[in-house]
Amino acid sequence: MKRILLKSLVLSALLGWIVWEYATLPDVTPLKRRNPRLTALMELRDQEYRSQGLNPTRRQIWVSYDAVSEHARKAILLGEDAAFFSHRGVDLFELKEAVKADWERGQLKRGASTITMQLARNLYLSPSKDPLRKLREIAIALQLENALSKSRIFEIYLNVVEWGDGIYGIEAAARHYFSKSASELDPGEAATLAAFLPSPRNPSEKALLSRRNTILNRMAKVGHIGDTEFQRQSRKPLAYRGARSLEEPAELFPAHESSY
Repeated sequence: MKRILLKSLVLSALLGWIVWEYATLPDVTPLKRRNPRLTALMELRDQEYRSQGLNPTRRQIWVSYDAVSEHARKAILLGEDAAFFSHRGVDLFELKEAVKADWERGQLKRGASTITMQLARNLYLSPSKDPLRKLREIAIALQLENALSKSRIFEIYLNVVEWGDGIYGIEAAARHYFSKSASELDPGEAATLAAFLPSPRNPSEKALLSRRNTILNRMAKVGHIGDTEFQRQSRKPLAYRGARSLEEPAELFPAHESSY
């Protein structure tokens, strides 16, 4: 009898927690027509700047989905979430594999985050790997998928994702690293930007080159580029404009001067 009572109390507490969590989820419906001016990640980076005695800097130039090179859209999908247009916010196979891998290692490392889940975290949450935060991320991702079209989710992601210190969105990234618009990126440049995403602030050049070529290989395998183009692009050395390779520091706009 005591065991039954304990189970009932646990289930009631769990149900209460789920109801409370659902009630406190953010309203994502304004994103149908309104571009977010600030994200949780931007706020976190601003705090990090201030803690170092620096003024927050942010460079962001909003562009539409169609104003991004098809090469860039394909490279990012193949690098981050190839099944994006077929799942409903959560890739159950990848999530299962991630849970299995983390269980075997005894630590939370494999993310299995879809583009929608990454966007949910970027907009509203912290980057921690706390399991409860992960559940909230999944819940918000499902909300986003229910409220917005796939192209709108991808458009917002392309415009708010981090591409370096103070650099947000693909247009700012394309101008910063390649001195051109996101609409003009070629396959190699697109794959390079996609390769930045797992570690945008402190990438290893060796890892960046390897990941760029992996993404180019995937682009070739799905027929987006031909074998000749793959060979040509993958043989190129990394060539991008970054603060480390310049005599002058990278240009950054003050946080309040983002362009929408």
